[in-house]
Amino acid sequence: MDNNKVMIVGTGNVGASIAFALMNQRTAVNEIVLTDIIAKDAEGEAMDLRDALSVAPSYIKISNGTYKDARDCDVVVITAGAPQKPGETRMDLLNKNVNILKGMVEQIMDSGFNGIFLVVTNPMDVLTYFTMKFSGLPAEKVIGSGTVLDSARLKTRIASYLNINPKSVHAYQIGEHGDTEFTIWSKADVGGQKVEELLSADIRKGISEFVKNEAYDIIEKKGATYYGIATCVAQILNCILNDEMRVLPVSSFDNYTGTYFGFPTVVGREGVIRRLDVKLTEKEGIQLQKSINALKKAISSVKI
Repeated sequence: MDNNKVMIVGTGNVGASIAFALMNQRTAVNEIVLTDIIAKDAEGEAMDLRDALSVAPSYIKISNGTYKDARDCDVVVITAGAPQKPGETRMDLLNKNVNILKGMVEQIMDSGFNGIFLVVTNPMDVLTYFTMKFSGLPAEKVIGSGTVLDSARLKTRIASYLNINPKSVHAYQIGEHGDTEFTIWSKADVGGQKVEELLSADIRKGISEFVKNEAYDIIEKKGATYYGIATCVAQILNCILNDEMRVLPVSSFDNYTGTYFGFPTVVGREGVIRRLDVKLTEKEGIQLQKSINALKKAISSVKI
């Protein structure tokens, strides 16, 4: 297709912020179609965004539409669903959002869509799995936003302790985007120097806990998180459309366990190019298995 056309499903805080993030950077995206169950909301967001085109760094065609417009899209980003409320875990949202997802994916596939799904709605890993099932697309063409945001939080936190730019930190949060995610400290480095040598075990533990729980803290304070995830999704979209072959901890399908979870993955124009074979320590392997077990339990609990 190569239209570099993206549909964003759901124009709440996250969906609208993704469009805004794309418009305010040099991007590979040429066209954005916004769609929402409340059609006038999508129309209002498209109008508001178009008003900025004369001063934005990129010129992007922005419109509102319906699922039928997915036919010639390269990527469909799913942000629609019931929002996470204060005190509610991402898994609490599961049954509500699987049912919403089924109807959306079926209508998108009916349009003739044959691009890549990028799932952002929580609980994201489980919904990415069901998007693959409902769409019938090969696993490499269905991606979740994974732990890209969590890893961004991790890098920022490490950088603040070391007084360096977060872009100079190479570290990953992996597993479920949720309560069982964890840091692979054994592979975290700054300029080739292991973070384990730079920060004490207590500080590292505090960083991991902060990263895992920050979303709850933000939701409690302002009701939702959207700027961080929007910027991360814009990065993933550029990576796909530019065929950048970057390593990102997106949620990709693991053939061994039959689940989706955040793990260092090469991402390009065809979606998932390959997962890296990152050697984990015994402790990290146990943590990952705990995450996989939680995801499998969630998948099996869904009543469709």
